[in-house]
Amino acid sequence: MAEKNNTKITELVLLGLVDNPETMPVGFVVVLIMYLFTLVGNLGMIMLIWMDPKLQKPMYFFLSHLSFLDFGYASAVAPKMLENFIAEQKTISFTGCAAQMYFFAFCTCTECILLAAMAYDRYDAICNPLMYMTNMSRKKCILMSANVSVGSYFIGFLSAMAQTISTFTLPFCSSNIINHFFCDVPPLLVLSCTDTSHNQMILFVFAIVLNVFTSIEILVSYMMILSAILRIRSTKGKQKAFSTCASHLMAVTIFYGTTGFMYLRPSSSYSLDQDK
Repeated sequence: MAEKNNTKITELVLLGLVDNPETMPVGFVVVLIMYLFTLVGNLGMIMLIWMDPKLQKPMYFFLSHLSFLDFGYASAVAPKMLENFIAEQKTISFTGCAAQMYFFAFCTCTECILLAAMAYDRYDAICNPLMYMTNMSRKKCILMSANVSVGSYFIGFLSAMAQTISTFTLPFCSSNIINHFFCDVPPLLVLSCTDTSHNQMILFVFAIVLNVFTSIEILVSYMMILSAILRIRSTKGKQKAFSTCASHLMAVTIFYGTTGFMYLRPSSSYSLDQDK
């Protein structure tokens, strides 16, 4: 028994999204179509923003980075997911699993910071329109946006590295079967044969810092935006001001709603089948 528990796991098994062989082809086609739409849409957005001089503004600069992160999400998860729909052996190497977790966490954490930066940019554009247009030369726009983006990527790098290292330094000896369709922190912690309260605390702290603090900044920005919009006299002016931030507000709601549900919960309430 002790010898079995000390055996080093070299590969893991992803159970996948569905386990019914009859639904595998349908699942493969659906995920493939979604993945292709994601690739074409986000890469096309990036090319359009960088090629069109009229789009050299902070909002579009941040949008191009969000498209890059969405491309990163899809490419970290979907290819292996598609392979597992048709493969008999749904295995992933230990290193490949760690890489998948790292890039997924990196994109998640970086997107939190970028969404908060975009909320402040929308506040600045709507609440201080004259100052915004006067001060935002193309050179200054690119320089400011680049600094914010570098800071976002750096925070994402540190967060993803901390979560990945803390997870993959655990001993996995109870099983090598992951009840998920990609390598995420909660389903991997279940496989450890040691106390994971420290890892759960790390995940919870990063979720609090990134989700809660940035969501407060976004909430404050939108409260001030709403106050500014209500002071606009014309209905057309209100609609134009609101339309500049409606899509961002929708993205924030979906992103923070799902990540909050997934990671801002005590470990006792996790249900891997439901979370998938």
